[in-house]
Amino acid sequence: MTRQPTFAPPPGARAYHLRTTRGEFAVVDSSPRTEAEVKGVALMVPGFTGSKEDFGLLHEPLGARGYRVVAVDGRGQYESDGPADDETAYAQRELARDVLAQAAALGVPVHLVGHSLGGQIARAAVLLDHSPFLSLTLVSSGPAEISVSQRQRVKLLRDALAVMSMEKVWEAIEAMGPPEEVGGPARGLGDQEQLRRRWLGNKPAQLLATGRQLCTEPDRVAELAAVPLPFHVLSGAHDDTWPVAILDDMAARLSAHRTIVMGAEHSPNADQPLPTARALADFWDGTRAA
Repeated sequence: MTRQPTFAPPPGARAYHLRTTRGEFAVVDSSPRTEAEVKGVALMVPGFTGSKEDFGLLHEPLGARGYRVVAVDGRGQYESDGPADDETAYAQRELARDVLAQAAALGVPVHLVGHSLGGQIARAAVLLDHSPFLSLTLVSSGPAEISVSQRQRVKLLRDALAVMSMEKVWEAIEAMGPPEEVGGPARGLGDQEQLRRRWLGNKPAQLLATGRQLCTEPDRVAELAAVPLPFHVLSGAHDDTWPVAILDDMAARLSAHRTIVMGAEHSPNADQPLPTARALADFWDGTRAA
């Protein structure tokens, strides 16, 4: 019997494994509506404990604006394979090289979008080689390490992963309270069984390594500002991971286009997908005009 996917792709999208020079990566890929002008391709990189499904509500509205959307699971993340115990495979530079390989496999310059941790990985990819990219959008992704309260949460998770199985950690997460209060892997686009299966697809070494990155990331905004690309900083109106004022300052330092999505928090792509998609497409349209 064919195993049913945990998440069904959005209408008009397909799920498959993208072959690259650095291995295969699970993606959800949607093309523009047939009547829409094909304007470009967006490569979307998810955040810590997230997956390509976090962008699921953006495919249709961006397709209507003429954009192909390719959302990817990173190495060791949900449906993309990776070593279970070797943290060196998940060094930020290695994950950045993966993004460059994904962009190369798509065969055209792409608009790069990174959410949270994915934004810092995307930034690292751009700093290695900006030539495959038309623009960079950082979604709820700050200039350096995460806030003190979030560092404490990541430390709790890393401590648990050091002594417990993925299944036991999930049980502990569920016992902490309702998803809207617990957040993290317990909250997302899907029911609790879908989110549990996504969590179990992650490789522990990936979570340990990227959790450490979030807690130690240096400020590289000055380096990024020297790269000749259009930048976009997009966030919700409230964010516990990087306060909005910090994101405002980063945008100013980058001379970036700035969008604040009202009614959204750390995941505007899920909280308010239609205004988020509109802001992305407006920004990309502007880069074409320029």
